[in-house]
This record gives sequence, C-alpha cells and structure tokens, in this order.
Amino acid sequence: MMAAIIVIQSVYKNDKPEYLKYSLDSILNQTFSDFVLYLGIDGPICEDLKAVINGYVDQRIRVIANNENKGLAGILNDLLTASEKEGSEFIARMDSDDIACRDRFEKQVAYLREHPEVDALGGAINEIDEQSNDCGHLVKYPCEPEACKRFFSKRNPIAHPTVMFRKSFFDKVGMYYPTNFLRNEDTELWLNGYLNNTVIANLPDVLLNFRVTNDMFKQRRNGVAFAKSQLTLRKLIAKKLHYGMMSYIYAYAMYFLMISPSDIRKLAYKVLR
Repeated sequence: MMAAIIVIQSVYKNDKPEYLKYSLDSILNQTFSDFVLYLGIDGPICEDLKAVINGYVDQRIRVIANNENKGLAGILNDLLTASEKEGSEFIARMDSDDIACRDRFEKQVAYLREHPEVDALGGAINEIDEQSNDCGHLVKYPCEPEACKRFFSKRNPIAHPTVMFRKSFFDKVGMYYPTNFLRNEDTELWLNGYLNNTVIANLPDVLLNFRVTNDMFKQRRNGVAFAKSQLTLRKLIAKKLHYGMMSYIYAYAMYFLMISPSDIRKLAYKVLR
C-alpha cells in the first residue's frame, strides 16, 4: 500500500550529527505517520553522520547515497526520481538542521485535501539558535494564493523547508528542481510554478523550527557569484511576472545587501524578516 507522503531530505558533509538527529526524530515522530522518508547522502560524509543514520531501524527510511556532491537541487532531483515508484499523493521537504513541529504533516495533509486547487503549501517558521534555543522570532508568510504571488515580487512566497507539494505541482511544471541559478533552486522553482499556473499557499501555523547560525551569514548567504545569480533571477522574475519597477529596485537593493559585510547582513536579516 502506497504512503500518502514522500519526504525528501538531503545530508551533506557539513551537517552536524546532533542537528541531523533532531531533524530525523522530528519527522519520524510526526502525528501523521503515513509517509516514506527518502534520505539523500550528497557526497562523502563523516562517520558521525553515518552513525546517526545507521542508528535508526525504521521501515519508512530509504537511503540514497551519491559518491560525489551534486548540490541540493541535484540530490533532491535524485530523490524525486527514486521515489516516483511510490505513487504518493504528496511530497514534503525537510532540511537536516531544522526541527519540524509534530503536527506539521497532519495540518498540511488536512489542508491540501480540503483545498484541491492548491499545489504547494508552506507555513510559518520559528527561529532557533545553534543550541536549539528559541530566538523569539516568528517568520510568517502570506496565506492566500493571490497574496503569495504578490509577495513573490520581493521575496519567495513560501519557506522552502516547510513546503508540501501535491504531486501535480511537478506534473504542471514539467520538471523537478531547476539548476540554472546558483543555490537559487527553490526561487526558480516558484517562478516555473507561477508560469505554469500552479497555486501556492501557506498556513498561518508554525510548521518548523528553523535554525539560524552564524555560518548562515558567513557562507551560505554571501559571495559575489551567489549575489549576481540571485540578482539575475530576481530581474527575470520581475520581467516574466510583470511586477513593475519596484520589483527591480528591490532586486538591486538585495544584491548590494548580499555583498555587504556579514555583520550588516545579519542585522538586516533580523530587521527585514
């Protein structure tokens, strides 16, 4: 009997073993348990990470290992391809340093079954620090589909780690994660979704504890190459979806922010979220 949900999650050499365990525990202990977890190992990982994974005896886990690092889009596409045989109705994302709320899947499945017109559903996130302490900061996204689309003129309409797709999302888009823009696979995916008339929405509920670390500002969100890639993509979004001049202005403002020193980016992140 097929599971209702396929969960796709990647593990990378820089992931911390304790964070991975928190993440996996939060998925495997969901109140909605009818899922299969496809865990993609993206290149060589340390023995501690292997020990965490091997410590689970759960028939719902499927491990797909790549000898070389493909990047997030590449490993997610491998997982989506490998899971096609499951025939599941929904596909959920998870990251290896975040912690899902126990009723995340239960809430998302209930909403998607009540709203068959919605192809992708996210929710709010609660920020936690490197010690898993609550930062006291909630990040909320627009809930209604039209508000999500307007919001995309400046920022992504959905928090990628919270998303649950209906399989029809990828059927409508005609592909899985695109790889044209450096580390912007989710942003380009939302663009392709809107260009193919998918419907994106959010729950007002917090679905995920999102880990904010210093490395997030020093590494993942900096770099001129990444900033240029995002600027090019944001300009393409403004053009393709006819957002107008303010969308271009915001794109350039974000570019200059992204190439600023890490302390400035960290402050801006706290103010603008």
